[in-house]
Amino acid sequence: MDQQTNDLINNEISSNEVCLFMKGTPDAPQCGFSMAVTNILKILDVKFKGVNVLENQNLREGIKLFSDWPTIPQLYIKKQFVGGCDIVKEMYENGELKKLFDDQNINYKK
Repeated sequence: MDQQTNDLINNEISSNEVCLFMKGTPDAPQCGFSMAVTNILKILDVKFKGVNVLENQNLREGIKLFSDWPTIPQLYIKKQFVGGCDIVKEMYENGELKKLFDDQNINYKK
């Protein structure tokens, strides 16, 4: 991955406590998996930044290398990679996502 893409990813993760690399935007997801994660974050009323990987092919491929994760969406919380759609859904269903937000002092609807 080129340095510009690496810097862009690092900047988004560093500047936003909750950052979702996704296809589309939070208001207009372009795939079902991105929509599912966005909906979970909206249900919890978590402030997050959605980064549309469809706008930049280097970003789309770069985020996969950066996280060593093959699929999109990808959720980062306080600079830590959490996972993709299936992991976030499972964490939401079993309460781990709320615990993670509590542990990281991130506001959400309890």
